[in-house]
Amino acid sequence: MKIGYKLFAEGYSPTELVRQARRAEEVGFDFVEISDHFHPWLDDHGHSSFAWSVLAAIAATTERLELATGVTCPFLRYHPALVAQAAATTALLSGGRFTLGLGTGERLNEHVVGRGWPPVDIRRDMLRESVDIMRLLWSGGYHSYRGTHLQLEDARVFDLPDVPPPIIVAAGGKAAAGLAAEYGDGLFATEADADLVDGYAHAGGTGPRYAEVSLSWAETEEAAATSAHRMFRFGALGWPVQAELPNISGFESASRFVSVDDIRSSFGCGPDVEAHLAAIRPYEDAGFDHLALTNAGPDPDGFLDFFRDELAPALRVTR
Repeated sequence: MKIGYKLFAEGYSPTELVRQARRAEEVGFDFVEISDHFHPWLDDHGHSSFAWSVLAAIAATTERLELATGVTCPFLRYHPALVAQAAATTALLSGGRFTLGLGTGERLNEHVVGRGWPPVDIRRDMLRESVDIMRLLWSGGYHSYRGTHLQLEDARVFDLPDVPPPIIVAAGGKAAAGLAAEYGDGLFATEADADLVDGYAHAGGTGPRYAEVSLSWAETEEAAATSAHRMFRFGALGWPVQAELPNISGFESASRFVSVDDIRSSFGCGPDVEAHLAAIRPYEDAGFDHLALTNAGPDPDGFLDFFRDELAPALRVTR
């Protein structure tokens, strides 16, 4: 089991994200994961820096910490050739510590380039073609590609690592779990869903299984729940809504009636280590072996100290 720290790029400046990553390494996290978005989810988040620049800075200022995107959509806002180049460069800068997380994206971030928003089955096909293109480019030499949705013309990535970065594919259902098994080197999820892990394995998947765990540390349970509501109430809308709303104002309106209690039930809240362990255990039981802990509390350093002093020792005992 590896334990990671989710860098909430929508809530903090790029310099603060790099600082948090360095502290995550100091307190014993195995990896950090960062979202790759153009917009934040809510107005008061206030940030959404370019993930690849942040990853480069983290790679240059850490030594053992593994890095991952959680996750990148490689086919609308980007072309997969650019993602292949960015991932190869990040793998080199980090000395092979980088994992590329891929998914079918959200309209909130991908519509900005004016290329429309295809239905999810088409986006899955585009993801397949994107992986094909990236693996071609990582094999060395010049390549062209003519897919149903995506094309590549006489392109080469010159700076390549000896071993290409592994690809983990986000999945929220059986079809995507099969895609992760067929096209990826691992699985990425946000729910403690044993059926998803089983579906991935049944489809032939044998790689690491990543999941994000929702926690909120504060000195009181109420302060933790209130902060989680302020920062993460958009998550209560569910993935079909999160993938389809086109702008921040939509998320503000749609989450208006989400209460603190609605959020409290889905987060490990407060200063008690048992509350956090209770939130983590279902993911372990479901079969995930790479857990990225998301802190929705108001004090990142307080959470990082809590992990070092209480949560990490408790996890070592329970594993």
